[in-house]
Amino acid sequence: MRLAVGSGNPVKRRAVERAVETTVDAEVEAVPVDSGVSEQPRGREETVAGAKNRAANALAAGEYELGVGLEGGVAEIEGADGLFLIMWVAVTDGERVGLGSGPSFRLPDAIGDRVAAGEELGPVMDDVLGEDDVARKQGAAGALSAGVVDRDDALAAGVAAAMGPFVTERY
Repeated sequence: MRLAVGSGNPVKRRAVERAVETTVDAEVEAVPVDSGVSEQPRGREETVAGAKNRAANALAAGEYELGVGLEGGVAEIEGADGLFLIMWVAVTDGERVGLGSGPSFRLPDAIGDRVAAGEELGPVMDDVLGEDDVARKQGAAGALSAGVVDRDDALAAGVAAAMGPFVTERY
């Protein structure tokens, strides 16, 4: 099965490979596509829209059975204080769409305040950690969990959830 991941980020491709390695025989290809949302999606609705757009655009980019879109965003969560990192995944075959999400991480106030003021999370994490390209390495998830959950793991959980309609008969 050929899967297109709607991103050139190697972390997202690895997350898809990890999520499907025991369920389907898959060839996973990274296909940079437009998300159709802002660089820093805000709120669950925009983040889900970005994932869906990436999945559809990846599927349309070639001869693939499934398109996979992974989108990270930030959101306020009802009943919880602060700003959270959120991750949503969409998988489509052109007719059906499966959705899933990775874990959410509350951003420390010093980071959340900067993002709420309009900065993007990736560059803020680079600045706070004194590293380059954190989003292509451990991600904020790795930094905020002391490495217990890295970005690959967090996104793979969302991919596994979104793949449900395509790997089981339960849907």
